Amino acid sequence: MSLTRYSLMDAIAARFGWRRAYETTMQVDALLTEQTETAYAQATHHAQAATAKHDDALTVQPGVLDVRGRLLADVLYLEGVLTGARTRDLPANLIERLEDAVDHGHELTVLLADTARATTAL
Repeated sequence: MSLTRYSLMDAIAARFGWRRAYETTMQVDALLTEQTETAYAQATHHAQAATAKHDDALTVQPGVLDVRGRLLADVLYLEGVLTGARTRDLPANLIERLEDAVDHGHELTVLLADTARATTAL
């Protein structure tokens, strides 16, 4: 089945709140590549819009706070995934990767909080 077909299936599943699991590394790599290409394609537009409207520190703040909030929610979700993986004795390599992702996610939320504080007027 082609990646396009998987994407259509994923879109339909996402509409109902479902997610599908991929059985091979090749399938996961294809999805990761697609995600990356989509993000970079959108980034060009977002970067141009952000450059145009962020002309002082306070205009940067709402976006930084939004990103931090979304990231924190995702990191807390990953903590739950990590707890489940540990409880069910999933492979050590998976648990280590989840631990790294959670740790780095928390570090990024701290950096973004510091960034938001730096946007405030003196």
